[in-house]
Parts: sequence; structure tokens; C-alpha cells
Amino acid sequence: MDYFVITSILVFLSAVFGYLNLRFFKLPNTIGLTLITILFTLAVFALSYFDDTLLKAERFIISKIDFKVVLLDIMLSFLLFAGALHTDLQKLKEQRWPVLVFATFGVLVSTFLIGTAVFFLLQLLGLNVSFIYCLLFGALISPTDPIAVLGILKKAGAPKKLEIKIVGESLFNDGVGVVVFLTIFGLASGSEPGFSLSSVLELFVVEVFGGLLWGLFLGWVTYYFLKRIDDYNIEVIITLATVMTGTIVATHLHVSAPLAMVVAGLMIGGNKTRKQAMSKLTESYVDKFWELIDILLNTILFVLIGMEMLVLELNAVYIYAGLLAIPIGLLCRYISLIIPVKLFQKRLDFVPNTTLIMTWGGLRGAISIALALGLTDSMERDLFLVITYIIVIFSILVQGLTVEKLITKLNLKGG
Repeated sequence: MDYFVITSILVFLSAVFGYLNLRFFKLPNTIGLTLITILFTLAVFALSYFDDTLLKAERFIISKIDFKVVLLDIMLSFLLFAGALHTDLQKLKEQRWPVLVFATFGVLVSTFLIGTAVFFLLQLLGLNVSFIYCLLFGALISPTDPIAVLGILKKAGAPKKLEIKIVGESLFNDGVGVVVFLTIFGLASGSEPGFSLSSVLELFVVEVFGGLLWGLFLGWVTYYFLKRIDDYNIEVIITLATVMTGTIVATHLHVSAPLAMVVAGLMIGGNKTRKQAMSKLTESYVDKFWELIDILLNTILFVLIGMEMLVLELNAVYIYAGLLAIPIGLLCRYISLIIPVKLFQKRLDFVPNTTLIMTWGGLRGAISIALALGLTDSMERDLFLVITYIIVIFSILVQGLTVEKLITKLNLKGG
């Protein structure tokens, strides 16, 4: 079965599940697609007691997809660029310092806190897992997922000041989180025998700041070309080329492609570029094109998340660890946000209960699952994959469905 057939099946399932969600469930796409796919997979499991043909077919499709490569090397750049393109750059500039601290300091603190807490949790459950592997898990579960966050927050009616903080943090912290993960992965796998604190910091700085600089360059070059022509067809293609070639070059330069795409998207979607380099017609086509890309990839992505149940080793102890890790992850995120919020809340007029809403509204998603799938067997891959999957599903279905109620209860809706 070639990739075209697999892609066709995924697009078909995405279309059917998307229709069912809009027609009957009426949930935000992220939540509805994940829920329907899980129900579909459970139905396939039940049917397999009588005829396992469909189960074998579904497992075969999943076995042929390298989730880590598909998401991190292909889909993530498109999704982050699309998300950044539709983010208000002016409002993000006003909140740039808290967003920067949330996405760096917050991710690092959360990584250490979750890693340490999970290490002791696993010891209590009789699972003797190395501390550095627990830190690796802390790194992959700490970033909030902009793909999951964006649609749900808009529907929840979060205050604009708060929405831009959560969306801005989510756009940047997954790029930082991937860098932190890869850095600890190098230490844990022993693939970098000469690793020292200075080399770790150097790798981190090069990946993060190199990605930001490359994104600025891509944004400027794209702006330069868009400004000199007026043809919406070619201008849409130019933005597409920016993402595709920009990602390939970032990979070869060993800088963060996700961060580069966020910066490029913010620059191209900013008011200055829109006014000076795009006609109203071009602006409309660029927005609609990237909205379609965003919806299509999102739909496929959350169908894949639901189908990932098929590759999990459902060990009872692993499931207990996953369920107990849910409150640990939420508490550690809450603690990691306290200092940044206290630091900026008076100067930037934060809404009440910012820390609580950012904790509950900071959803985990596909990025965490992709990173967990990238672990080796010696790093307790099966254990951490089950824990990650349980946290992600809880995050999308429970937190995603209740964040609107939380905002309403705190009398913040539409503020």
C-alpha cells in the first residue's frame, strides 16, 4: 500500500468524521475528531472479535506512518505558519515579554518539575526508570499544543488579552520544547559523548536563536517579493514556497524550523506586510488558502491521534501511571506559570485567575505524542507513550470541553 492510498484513506476518514461531528456532535473540530476516531477504533476492536479484517487494515495503515516524521518534519511547519499568519502581531508585541518567559523559563521549569515528580511516581509503582528518561518525558509533555489550543480558545470566548498570551505561548513553546527534548535526548542516548553544560547551552542557543533569525530572514524575503508583484496566484505560491523551502533549509542548518515558521508567519501576517505588500484580493486568497491547509492538516492529525490507540501496549501499571500523571502535569504547569505571571501582571494588566486559565487551557496534543513515538525502547518508550497518550486525550476531551465553562464561571467571557 503506497503513501497515496494511505493519504487518500486518511482524507476520506477525516471527511466522514468531520461531517459526523458537524452534523451530530457539534463539538470543536479538535475535540470532535479525536472523540469520533476513538469511538471508531473501539468499534473496530469490538468487531474484531467476529472479523478482524478492519482491525488489521487499520493497524497496517498506522504501522506505515512514521508519526514523528509526518508531524515534526512535515505538518508542523505548515500548521505553525498558518496559526502565526492569523495571529494579531500588534497584540502579540504588547505581550512579547510574558510570552517569551512562558515559552522558555516556563518550559524549562515544567520539564524539571514533571520529570522529577514522575520519577518518584514510577518508583512508587515499582517501575525503576532512570531519572534522565523521566526528564525526557518532562520535556515532551511540557509544551502546550498550538494546534489544539487555537480553535478551542476562540470558541470558548476567552478574553482577548488572555487569548493572545496562551496562543503566543503555544506558538513558541513547542519549538522551544522540541529543542529541549532533542538536547536531553542527546544526553540520554549517549549519542553526544562530549556533551557538557556549555555544549548543551550552545546547542539550545543555536537551535532557538538560529530558528528565530532564519524566520526573520524568510519573512523579510517573502515580504520583498510580495511587494513587487500583484498577482494573488503567484503570491499564494510564494508563501507556500517560504514554508516548504524554509523548513528544508532550517533542517540542514540545524536550527529550529518550527520557530522559524512562527516568526515568518507573524511577519507575513502582520498589518505592515498586509497593507504594503498585498492587495485586498491577495490578502483574501492567502488567508483562505492557509485556512484550508490548516483545517485539512488539523483534521488528518487528530484522526491519527485517535488511531494511535492501536499501537499502545495497554499494561495496567502503565495506565495507572498515566492517570496519576494527569494531576502531576497540571500542578507542575501551574507552578511553572506562577513566577512569570507575578512578574508581569501589574505592568501588563493581566486578567484575574490568569494562571488557572492558562493551566487548564494549555492543552497537550500531537507534538507530545510525536516526540514520545521518537523515544527508543531503552528509554521506556512503551511506558511513556501510554502516559503521554492518556494525558493528551484527557487534555483534549476533558480540558478542551470544560475550558469554556471555566471562563464563564470566572465571569471572564468576552472580556
